[in-house]
Amino acid sequence: MDGEPTPVTRLLQRWQGGDRQALEDITPLVYHELRRIAAGYLRRERSGHTLQPTELLHEAFLRLINQNDQTWKNRAHFFGVAAHLMRNILVDHARAKASGKRGGGAEKVPLDEAVSAAASRPMLLIALDDALQELEKLDPRKAQIVELRFFGGMSIEETAEATGISTATVGREQRMAEAWLQRQMIVQSSRQGGNPAPV
Repeated sequence: MDGEPTPVTRLLQRWQGGDRQALEDITPLVYHELRRIAAGYLRRERSGHTLQPTELLHEAFLRLINQNDQTWKNRAHFFGVAAHLMRNILVDHARAKASGKRGGGAEKVPLDEAVSAAASRPMLLIALDDALQELEKLDPRKAQIVELRFFGGMSIEETAEATGISTATVGREQRMAEAWLQRQMIVQSSRQGGNPAPV
């Protein structure tokens, strides 16, 4: 994006340059937004989820500050990386919970429900993550859009800023990615002997 760098971007650049004070200065500026993203992941969870937004936030923040080889481009890039890390944490949690369990067939559910299914239906989140990894191989930008929108809780405008494309392109590619992911999850279920729902 053109124009003056935001305060967050300037602090990220100082932090990247080895200024440890910048990390302390940036923490209060990004904490609220990171907590919003973490809460977005878990907002539809049923009660009793063992991961709380604060725990997800703290785990992601620890991983963020250990990103020694990361080149921070701007604020949107930082939050995009945070969304990716939270996705990994949530999927790892679902895989641990589903360990030793066998899943049923794929259900045709909205993508945001699959993202928030880790507590009650971890196999659904795992199937989504597997499908998203396949999409990353075929079309990294579409996979990134899904990750930012559904795992990161970013708006279309924020996603456009993070990816450097127009809001219209974000919307179009998101719809295409959602349709592809739904089909892929059903195909995966069929291969595993489940009972896929019709598309």
